[in-house]
Amino acid sequence: MGRQATEMLKGVLEGIVLAFLSGRSAYGYEITAWLRDEGFTDIAEGTVYALLIRIEQRGLVDVVKVPSEKGPPRKMYSLTGPGQDYLNEFWRTWSFLSERLEQLREEGNTHVG
Repeated sequence: MGRQATEMLKGVLEGIVLAFLSGRSAYGYEITAWLRDEGFTDIAEGTVYALLIRIEQRGLVDVVKVPSEKGPPRKMYSLTGPGQDYLNEFWRTWSFLSERLEQLREEGNTHVG
């Protein structure tokens, strides 16, 4: 992934993670693995954990510590009501931006040549 794509992804990664958590609770590692399975292979695990800390501090996710057979308890993340509200706003914003960008691209194609 190029630098431009990486910068764009940083701006929407929070929404992507919240969208994943709207369907189920998950551990940080599961979220990272899912992102990689979805083609976001350049995302570092540390990036995801830093994001999870930020959205936890903002009350967008709940965290429950679940005992682990191997080592310390693991954190299970789930979406809160405010997290769902934030996700809904993210999708509204995404729709608005994607429509405007597509319109600009189409207009740009008519000005070429």
